[in-house]
Amino acid sequence: MTPAVLAGVDGSPESTVAAHWAAGEALRRGAPLRLLHAWPWLTDGRASFADPEDLPVAAQRMLAAVAEEVGARHPGLTVQTDVVLDAAVDGLVAATEVAGDADLLVLGSRGLGGFKGLLVGSVSMAVAGRAAVPVVVVRQPGPETGTETGTESAGAVPEVVVGVDAAAPSDTVLDFAFREAELRGARLRAVHGWNLPASFAVVGFLPSGTETAQLQAVEEKALAAALAGHRARYPHIEVVEQARLGAARTLVEDTEDAALLVVGRRRRPHDLAPRLGRTAHAVLHHARPPVAVVPHA
Repeated sequence: MTPAVLAGVDGSPESTVAAHWAAGEALRRGAPLRLLHAWPWLTDGRASFADPEDLPVAAQRMLAAVAEEVGARHPGLTVQTDVVLDAAVDGLVAATEVAGDADLLVLGSRGLGGFKGLLVGSVSMAVAGRAAVPVVVVRQPGPETGTETGTESAGAVPEVVVGVDAAAPSDTVLDFAFREAELRGARLRAVHGWNLPASFAVVGFLPSGTETAQLQAVEEKALAAALAGHRARYPHIEVVEQARLGAARTLVEDTEDAALLVVGRRRRPHDLAPRLGRTAHAVLHHARPPVAVVPHA
């Protein structure tokens, strides 16, 4: 059975936008869409004081309404719903850990509990840092984005952008990005942001134009080497290589019209380490297109 595309839904406009984006992704993959809502109330000892039939009725009603709306807009799509009896972060993360059940989770930028003006809510950030599968965070269209989320301009070639660490490229991240480009018939723009060696800051002067050009040439060669194997496996995909000074800024700038922006997130061996690296954290907060955070070793 094809793993489902999961979408976290809480009744907020942002989560409904994410559900529609997830529906399009499910159709591209030939997968079912599974709408999830975490219901933390009465999951402890208080449940003994309530009628079991009354527990998640409101959640089920909300999910049914969203499923009906999504199904009407995306005919032919199999839509399933599920109430997870757990806190939002723990419940959504646990749903991604069932082997073979899902290979993507889609979330809105913030939910009902998010502060107005907050670009990415705490639930989306926490789940993106812990989930066992790639997590896509989708912005609600409006003044913050300027465009309709998940769509491309008529006649324009869609583009998937992937952040590449040329010094330690991840096959998992690149596999995901190339596959997404293939599903969309899109161009793939591989962006490697690099920084000046620390020695320049220590001695207190900037490199000359010649020195910068030499460093740029090295970074371009490293990026080409990182992509060589995947370009050979996907010869039909147009790939644009871009090495630029500055890591997170490079991925945020000039990506407003991208269909998807892909970044990696290392799996941490213990809970004390930061869940998201600086680049992934910055991109989630500042980039306008949907952002996929892909866990890798």
